[in-house]
Amino acid sequence: MSNISLPKVTIRSIAVAPLFGESPKGGWSAEIKPEDSVHALIAVHTEEGITGHGSVFTDGRLVQAAVDVLEPLWRGENALEPERVTEKLHQNSFWMGRGGSLTHAISGIDIALWDILGKSLGQPVGRLLGGTYRDRVTPYCSLLMEEPERMADVIGPHRARGFKAFKIGWGPFGRRDSTKLDEAIVRAAREAAGPDAQLFVDAGASDAYWPQGLKWALNTAQMLRDYDVGWFEEPLRPDALEGFRTLRRASPVPIAGGEVLTRRQSFVPWLSTGALDIVQPDVTKVGGISEQRRIAWLADDFGLRYVGHGWNTALGLAADLHLAAALPHCDLVEFIGGSAYVDGIVAEPFILDDEGKLHIPDRPGLGIHLDPEALARFTHTPASLFAPT
Repeated sequence: MSNISLPKVTIRSIAVAPLFGESPKGGWSAEIKPEDSVHALIAVHTEEGITGHGSVFTDGRLVQAAVDVLEPLWRGENALEPERVTEKLHQNSFWMGRGGSLTHAISGIDIALWDILGKSLGQPVGRLLGGTYRDRVTPYCSLLMEEPERMADVIGPHRARGFKAFKIGWGPFGRRDSTKLDEAIVRAAREAAGPDAQLFVDAGASDAYWPQGLKWALNTAQMLRDYDVGWFEEPLRPDALEGFRTLRRASPVPIAGGEVLTRRQSFVPWLSTGALDIVQPDVTKVGGISEQRRIAWLADDFGLRYVGHGWNTALGLAADLHLAAALPHCDLVEFIGGSAYVDGIVAEPFILDDEGKLHIPDRPGLGIHLDPEALARFTHTPASLFAPT
């Protein structure tokens, strides 16, 4: 027998590339402008020449500051040990604000380290996570709500592309104090999606100064049942734990949430007290693949569904696809409809099969390739993602 040991792969540098120019609208009260940076890409470069890529759902200036602050902890570390390295970053920085921009930045580093581990071993990340339960998964197309007469135009092009599941969110829903308008939007979306499509509704109550409360959410949940809505997402402000518990017990449709929570510890009261039917951590904010997997398995232990929040980039989507491969009950991933930061930065765009599913990459690491020329449209520092400076 031979005893083969993979040598250490040493972290040399970490580059941050903010994305801007075509930032997708979020439906927020203070709307995202195209020139705003709400996503940043990360590249972890190693002495051995292997580079891993990750994604962070945070302004690139904050990501760069976090990477600089954390440098003494990551420089010279072994890139083949993502869980240990990123837990080291968490444990030694909690006093600077656990759960904020530092945690978001660590998420991107963690995703990139898993990419390096997969490339070093010649294996897709999903297999290294313990999978694979599946080799393809249904993406739901995530779209903003508009006035009822516009919903067909919003959904139609994506239905034509092959999507068979849709989530509509934010926009005027719940923000005009008009239950008739809310229902008209959902009715129009259901008609546009078709009776056989999966349809989910996201109120977006993590928006600034969300005006509605528990009674609105209870009444709206009853309305959503009539349109065969698969879940009601973020119907209450993100800290309303007791309200979520009450709503979940009374609602005829499943209640989903958790995208603003970070690190596994913050999810425990939501899972253990019955506040959610579906838990939605975001891999580009919560702590990366390492943390996302732990939360997903914890949710499974409580008998809850895990569906990752994926309003991010092609790299975030790739991470979600590999997590879907490695988890027994994950049958959906989020896909932002029309975002340049998903299909517009990769060498090969994501293609749906005849059943409206995405194939999970089976190449080493995350299994997708960034396009340097395409990235030059959206960041001032594309070259830094491919070679250390």
